[in-house]
Amino acid sequence: MSEHQSEFIQTLVERGFLHQCTDLEALDTKAAEGMITAYVGYDATADSLHIGNLVSIMMLHWLQQTGHRPIVLMGGGTTKVGDPSGKDETRQLLSDDKIGLNIDSIRRTFDAFLSFGDSGKDAIMVNNAEWLDTLAYIPMLREIGRHFTINRMLTFDSVKLRLDREQPLTFLEFNYMILQAYDFVELARRHDCVLQMGGSDQWGNIVNGIDLGRRVAERELYGLTTPLITAASGAKMGKTADGAVWLSADRFSPYDYWQFWRNTEDADVGRFLKLFTDLPLDEIGRLEALEGAEINDAKKILANAATRILHGEAAASEAAETAEKTFESGVTADGLPTTEMPRGELGDGVALFALMARAGLASSNSEGRRLIKGGGARVNDVAISDENYQVGLDALNEEGVIKLSAGKKRHALIRPV
Repeated sequence: MSEHQSEFIQTLVERGFLHQCTDLEALDTKAAEGMITAYVGYDATADSLHIGNLVSIMMLHWLQQTGHRPIVLMGGGTTKVGDPSGKDETRQLLSDDKIGLNIDSIRRTFDAFLSFGDSGKDAIMVNNAEWLDTLAYIPMLREIGRHFTINRMLTFDSVKLRLDREQPLTFLEFNYMILQAYDFVELARRHDCVLQMGGSDQWGNIVNGIDLGRRVAERELYGLTTPLITAASGAKMGKTADGAVWLSADRFSPYDYWQFWRNTEDADVGRFLKLFTDLPLDEIGRLEALEGAEINDAKKILANAATRILHGEAAASEAAETAEKTFESGVTADGLPTTEMPRGELGDGVALFALMARAGLASSNSEGRRLIKGGGARVNDVAISDENYQVGLDALNEEGVIKLSAGKKRHALIRPV
């Protein structure tokens, strides 16, 4: 017998999505009684979302899969203000045209996870500029602003962080939490939306919306947050030496995306399978029980499943095939050049710039340095920016080679002998 009444809440709990909920029992009952509508908001600060957004995207996916209606709220209005949550400085303000282009680009990502349409159960994408752009300042202050006290607003982490560090927090940004709360009320009025979901850093903003909904619309609303996802090592999820892991193929190739998941730490495989794939839980249970070299098979399944959801079956298969040819065969079908080196020499460590030259990826040590400083050098698909970086035997992958790359198209293997 399941622990929770609704399939939706049971799924979130079993797969590790649930961190906090304003009234879990009441929300569970409501979701068990019939279809509910829930939303997650995304500001359009770039033309792609990144892997840090993936937990909430998957939560919307499971919301729809368990019979409920997701709303993707694009912050065409709030992007003009800037969310101070987790930020040390003011965001760069974008033009209306740029925000519109970003939203159009981001929409393509959601098409991979959600089914959009006109029926009552299909997902919808809404832009909060529809109501925020038309607000009149004085009526807004009278209707909404009077329900917020400066005393309470100063207690929220997004504000305290900036003030404690004596970093500027503009009056523009200070209004963000009011606008986000107002979004929840508008979605409740327009679409009968009863639940806002988001990351744990959004808890204060979500609670504000619930309180405002009760005060100005007499609606019972709910909030649910996910935990902050970090790797077992404590590293922030979704960061590589080359920057963010973007969800758009134009910014981060399907092959690089596959490799990101393939390089998951052993201790994270089971957790990430639950959060970032749609594989059944019994299959995940089998995979996370694997040990030793077999855990690498689970990592490949994770990489295949995560890449398939975002980029499709063909892209996932191609990435897996490329990786197999590159690492498991020692060379690729394109004939990656392989340089053999004495194991003892690598044991002492070799400067990457010299190794790039030795492998034929740079014409000289100086060019190797320039390549590294320019961000074009990679070791095992990880970008290296330190021109004095040393490569040793600890860089060997499980196939016993070191892959060097100059840019995205030139590769070579180093094999110790």
